[in-house]
Amino acid sequence: MAEFLVENFGCRAARADGEAIASRLRASAERQAFASDVVVVNTCSVTAEADRAARAFIRRAHRRNPAARIVVTGCYAQRAPDELARMPGVAAVVGNSHKALAPEIISSLARSSAAIAPPSLVSVSSLLSRPAPHSAPVWADDRFAHSFLEDAVIAPGAQTRPNLKVQEGCGNRCTFCVIPFTRGPSRSLPRAAVLRQVREFISSGGKELVLSGINLGRWGRNPSSGPGRESLAGLVQTILTETSLARLRLSSIEPMDWNNDLVDLLREYGGKRLARHAHLPLQSGSDAVLRRMHRRYRPWHYADRISALLSAAGPDLTLGADVMVGFPGESDREFEETLTFVRSLPFGYLHLFPFSPRPGTPGWALHRASPVPPAAVDERIAALRSVAHEKSLAHRRRFVSRDLAVITLHTAQAIAAPNRTTALSENFLPIDLFGQYPANQLLEVRIARVESDGFLIGIPIR
Repeated sequence: MAEFLVENFGCRAARADGEAIASRLRASAERQAFASDVVVVNTCSVTAEADRAARAFIRRAHRRNPAARIVVTGCYAQRAPDELARMPGVAAVVGNSHKALAPEIISSLARSSAAIAPPSLVSVSSLLSRPAPHSAPVWADDRFAHSFLEDAVIAPGAQTRPNLKVQEGCGNRCTFCVIPFTRGPSRSLPRAAVLRQVREFISSGGKELVLSGINLGRWGRNPSSGPGRESLAGLVQTILTETSLARLRLSSIEPMDWNNDLVDLLREYGGKRLARHAHLPLQSGSDAVLRRMHRRYRPWHYADRISALLSAAGPDLTLGADVMVGFPGESDREFEETLTFVRSLPFGYLHLFPFSPRPGTPGWALHRASPVPPAAVDERIAALRSVAHEKSLAHRRRFVSRDLAVITLHTAQAIAAPNRTTALSENFLPIDLFGQYPANQLLEVRIARVESDGFLIGIPIR
């Protein structure tokens, strides 16, 4: 039987899509033999570098196995499907709008000897532009009617802590972001479907589940919901009261979506069944830059939410943020405002990245009018990286000689050989344990020291 590979690029929500496709393909492979190997490239398009990385992987996969069927999906496939369809080796392009159909499309292509569309589906590349001769079939449009993979099995496997994507799309329209074009407006997985997935995860032996979304805080707030609409806080409360899930972790949530109801849940369940870990995208600590970005908060709003979270969960909470450097027109003074703001808050880690102009966004025109020199961007990222490193080490050193709850992960052979096991603490700290333990075990460990690379060394105590 031929094999398939799913290669994921991008965020947790994108990885959840890839895991769901792989789950459906595994179920399909039990019933049928593929005619050829299949490579599914689940792309990101949030930066030009993400596009480049996807193209490089496609070329490499085609060189290594010219007979393999390469199916490209994800955000890049939605944004520029015909560009990808013309690449050698690509058998089909499936945009986010048709991601729920991806397993059927992939299975049909893999069984055939030529890149042909399944008879039950219609390629809609003509809705976007006329495809070039000899290009692969494309499934993509702007309706996003088939974007949720609701029936995929969520179970601990290659991912000990799998992502359950409960929300798709975004309507915030930040000036730098292409996501509204590549994933469409906000849509929510129904509460009943979420609970079914959580219960199936528990029954399969899962211990920690990560709730994710493109704009997770908007769960339940679909424009069509009308009065009495649901909320993420209500969903989390339901999961914690109506299921026996051992640990729930929330992925990235916009600052102003950390409302009082959600903060109160962290106060009630934090450190028990709700992970003391909050990731709030910051992007900039400058009021003027945030306004140009069309972000829906100001630095003082952000600081207020951080204060509320720390009050609810205590100083053991691990805080993370995304920070963008080099947004068009960012002056030295505006960057210093960001640097000062970051220094003022107890972050446990930062994701730093340079601004990347995306075609079709307002940021594209802003960049052409007022780009920040690359050398200045590099200097600013280096300055922020130094601050982030200091903050991360300071936060982790707090836990030396302390006890933490952890979940064991799949351990690389190089680490396992010296009798170590990789784990992640309840409050999102990377830990190496003395001894070898199977993945997906909940343990209590005592932190012995912090290594120079930031990993904590732990000794299991029970």
